[in-house]
Amino acid sequence: MLSKSLVIFVGIGVIAGLGYGIFLIDVKNTSQLVYVEGPGISILTEKFDFKKGEEINIIIKNTGTVPITFSDKSYGLRITGLSGILMYTPTSAQVISELKPNEEVELSWDQIKNDGDVTLEGLYKISTKGFDPMGKKVERSTTVTIWK
Repeated sequence: MLSKSLVIFVGIGVIAGLGYGIFLIDVKNTSQLVYVEGPGISILTEKFDFKKGEEINIIIKNTGTVPITFSDKSYGLRITGLSGILMYTPTSAQVISELKPNEEVELSWDQIKNDGDVTLEGLYKISTKGFDPMGKKVERSTTVTIWK
């Protein structure tokens, strides 16, 4: 016969594991490429899990039917920790950039933060923000994990 406390702790562990699994499914946005009618943008990476120091290639693709404009040549790329602290934005010229429907641009990140430090292991959010022809904001993000 199992003790009452053992059954309770195992039950709590199963429920906590299920909850964490559902959280990771939400956080690890696995549907990267989504085509839409009107304004749409997607962020693609070749995989979701990267080794520490491995270069991360990022594709920003216009998956809508209208052009998307960006305020600079970095195409609105931002990499943050899940807490929202900015880790990296590429240095770029402050000129208006545009992605026509189905066009894409490839950028890369060597896992070096803007301050020159190497990133630590953990989850990172890669996001982009542009504007449709009516001036409305178009945003998309995905999450990657950096392992040791």
